[in-house]
Amino acid sequence: MSAGRNDGEQAPLRIMVVDDHPIWREAVARDLADEGFDVVATADGVGSAGRRAAAVTPDVVLMDMQLPDGTGTEATAAVLEASPRTRILVLSASGERDDVLEAVKAGASGYLVKSSSRAELVEAVRATADGQAVFTPGLAGLVLGEYRRMSQQPDAAPAAPVLTERETEVLRLVAKGLSAKQIARRLDLSHRTVENHVQATLRKLQLGNRVELTRYVIEHGLEEE
Repeated sequence: MSAGRNDGEQAPLRIMVVDDHPIWREAVARDLADEGFDVVATADGVGSAGRRAAAVTPDVVLMDMQLPDGTGTEATAAVLEASPRTRILVLSASGERDDVLEAVKAGASGYLVKSSSRAELVEAVRATADGQAVFTPGLAGLVLGEYRRMSQQPDAAPAAPVLTERETEVLRLVAKGLSAKQIARRLDLSHRTVENHVQATLRKLQLGNRVELTRYVIEHGLEEE
C-alpha cells in the first residue's frame, strides 16, 4: 500500500471514487485531490468499479452503497477480487444496520455517512490506508455488537448468504433455463444488469456456474415464488 512506501519522498495515496451521482462523485474527487491525494479513477457502477480497480490498483476506494447496476456490497466484492490489496471505505447516505453489516461482510474497512465533514473524510481515508477500521460514530458499536453476538455462537452453523429480492428473482429465471437476454426482457432490465446480478449471486453462494445455481434453487425449494 502507498501508506507503507518508504522510497524517499512518500508517494501520495491513490484513490478511486465510486458513486453514481456525477456532481457528488466529482466534488469528492476534487476535495481529495486538493488535499494531496492522487485520484487515479472514478466509477459509476459495479462493473466499471471492478474494471478500473484492476487497471489502476488504488490504495483506497470510496464506495457508495446504491449503484445503478447493483449494490456497494457487490461493487466492494468486485473491487477486492480485481485488486485484493485495495482497502474499501464506504461513503453512503445510508446508515441502516443491514447496509453497514453487509458492507463489512463484503470486505469494507470502514463506513462513513455522507453528512461527514471534509476533514472527517480526509482523516478517514488516511486511517483506512493505514489499515484502521473507520466508522461514523454510532456505527462502530453496531458492528462490534454484531461480531460479539456471532462470537458467542461458535457452534452455530454459518448463516446462509442473503440474496436480494431481485437476485432471487433472477436466480429463479436462470434455473428455468432463460438466457440473460430473455431475463432482461421479462424483468425490464438491461442485459448487463442481469449478468451483474448473476455474477453477484454466484459469488455470494460460492458457486461456479449456472448449472450449480440451478441445483441450488432446486435443493433450497426456490422454484416457485
